[in-house]
Amino acid sequence: MLRRRLFIASFLAAPVTLYLVYVIAPYLQAFYIAMTDWRGVSAAPRFVGFDNFRRLFDDGIFWKAVWHNGLLLVLLPLITIVVALFFAFLLNVGGNGIAGVAGSKFYRVVFFFPQVLAVAVVAVLFQQVFRPDGSGMLNGPLMSLGLSPVGFLSDPSIAFWSVLGVMIWQAVGFYVVLFSAGLASIPGDMFEAAQIDGAGRFSLFFRITLPLLWDTVQVAWVYLGILALDVFAIVWVMTDQHGGPDFSTTVMAAEIYRNAFQYFRFGYASALGVVMFFFTIGFAILALRLSRRERIEY
Repeated sequence: MLRRRLFIASFLAAPVTLYLVYVIAPYLQAFYIAMTDWRGVSAAPRFVGFDNFRRLFDDGIFWKAVWHNGLLLVLLPLITIVVALFFAFLLNVGGNGIAGVAGSKFYRVVFFFPQVLAVAVVAVLFQQVFRPDGSGMLNGPLMSLGLSPVGFLSDPSIAFWSVLGVMIWQAVGFYVVLFSAGLASIPGDMFEAAQIDGAGRFSLFFRITLPLLWDTVQVAWVYLGILALDVFAIVWVMTDQHGGPDFSTTVMAAEIYRNAFQYFRFGYASALGVVMFFFTIGFAILALRLSRRERIEY
């Protein structure tokens, strides 16, 4: 028994050491820096305790960022999963044995295409799409019809929804493919038996497809929730003033970067990072617990 434990420990030693050095140690260092007034230059930062965290509660921009992350946390997973399930079901219908719409293989490639683009490329692309002049892909036709251009990224009441739309556009293709793979693993005779009993597409989806795909939906919800909390590149590259206008699209990750590398308040930025860390961990635990259900075997 001892030799067996030593054998197992010898294999675990290297990965555990790497995890401690490159994951746990930086987390601990960030927690320490969050309790200092470090500005990135001094070798011995002054310890200030929880002052940085107290400042967060009086920071209006921080609460704007939290609100935007909260909206993304609810809307991004919900809309993306609903749209992806709809398209996956249309492309596959019942998985094995029941074909989807004509050209489904081509549509899978089209839906997945945004995933092969870098996030920065997507942000620059939609900067051009949302241009407020006649050269914009959306405002150009509107102006040619004599209508006023829409400030997709310059109007504070619209900018956030424009960012959300871009994030959904980029994310939905991956989950179409993910749900399509899940549908392909469901035996086709289940859908054939349901069709013989008179079930339509609506009943097939809610009585067979969704229950059998629940584990995949649960994983997708967690991944999309983490994406909503950790969103940075889209906001920073695409929006005016890196989170504007008037901080109408800013998120916690953008404020971390702004405070660290523009204002050189690394202690305060680390405090923001600690808060976002606990938000992310808390969301993952809560989502897994709330969506837990008995596994359906087939």
